[in-house]
Amino acid sequence: MRIKELMLYRGVQDGQILKDMAFLTGNYNNEYYNREDLKELLFETVNGLLELAASLGLEGNLWHAYLAYLLASHENAYSTSCEIVGEITGSINTAALHDFEIFKELFDYDFSEMEAQMQTDCMSLVKDYKGSGGHGKVFNRRIRDRLCELSKGLKGAADGKEFKEIVTCFYKDFGVGKFGLHKAFRIEHADDGAKIVPITKIAHVHLDDLVGYEIAKKKLIDNTEAFVCGKKANNCLLFGDAGTGKSSSVKAVLNQYYDRGLRMIEVYRHQFHDLNDVISQIKNRNYKFIIYMDDLSFEEFETEYKYLKAVIEGGLERRPDNVLIYATSNRRHLIRESFRDKEEREEDLHSNDTVQEKLSLVARFGVTIYFGKPEKKEFQEIVMRLAERNDILLPKEELLFQANKWELSHGGLSGRTAQQFIDYLAGTYE
Repeated sequence: MRIKELMLYRGVQDGQILKDMAFLTGNYNNEYYNREDLKELLFETVNGLLELAASLGLEGNLWHAYLAYLLASHENAYSTSCEIVGEITGSINTAALHDFEIFKELFDYDFSEMEAQMQTDCMSLVKDYKGSGGHGKVFNRRIRDRLCELSKGLKGAADGKEFKEIVTCFYKDFGVGKFGLHKAFRIEHADDGAKIVPITKIAHVHLDDLVGYEIAKKKLIDNTEAFVCGKKANNCLLFGDAGTGKSSSVKAVLNQYYDRGLRMIEVYRHQFHDLNDVISQIKNRNYKFIIYMDDLSFEEFETEYKYLKAVIEGGLERRPDNVLIYATSNRRHLIRESFRDKEEREEDLHSNDTVQEKLSLVARFGVTIYFGKPEKKEFQEIVMRLAERNDILLPKEELLFQANKWELSHGGLSGRTAQQFIDYLAGTYE
């Protein structure tokens, strides 16, 4: 196994299994090494494959699936250039073909002689591995299936050139690394700066699932569509009453445009100081990123909004074209104001400056979308639509009577209240 000759795909993540297997295949006939020690290393390597399969949910030929995982995960000069855009030109293709020919050899390697020499058939165990049927701890079923399909496609590649075409097509369709394999991310602050970490389980809500708010949804779609297409688009603020679908709409947009390269990074208020670091990590990638701030608001004494203003728009460095900020809030102006503010402004010689200071953050959101509480009739329509989707067959009069009783004691008229009521019925009635 010529893994030391790799140029672009050196230092792959989770590459210890590959290193150990390369050592074993190169030395299982070497009398210098103790046979039992080599056999123990082989079992440790197979254990690594099994543990990785359980973690990632892999199935089939685990050796092939493992190699496919390495290719799909490794961010290098070639893979990041091909993500979303596909095949590129230049001399780097020669280096990539060289590496893919080595990976083709890894895929085609016959372990039977090594197994016979070591008097074991443990590699045969992982040739047709059957999983538990569920997804892994790291990858959901969608990602797992893509990796398994990549593995099967590479197994059938006739040569290094076809192998390269299959991998490049994968990079174009799905991307590479954590941004290619996942939709959404959060930020963790480490000693060496901000770390972007995948969110493995997100709500699979779609815009069609949200009843009503057609004008608001169209405004959000139009802005996001322009952004994904590489046209001019605006930062977006979704504001209005609680439980009206603001956060769900943002999640639905991610699900709708993920296949076209849209990714989302959730940022909390206490992490605003990491925003510049986050943007520097994503600004040169081929994806479109929405930095998502849920339930954004500030009290009078909180000054983080001043830092956020500079990050959104106003600092020396221009916001990258592949980054937008979407925020949701129950407050139109984001920063809490009180009657005392009015009294202070009356005493302030520059009262207009004070007002503009607090309004300037909202002004940096070019698109503002209002989500108001539904009227009674709209609430009932939401309930009936949700009941139909969940196969709840109560008579209309009984359904609406119970819905009216529910909303009086559970937060009033809102889409969230309607969904909670339907969830209650789904768990109560057969």
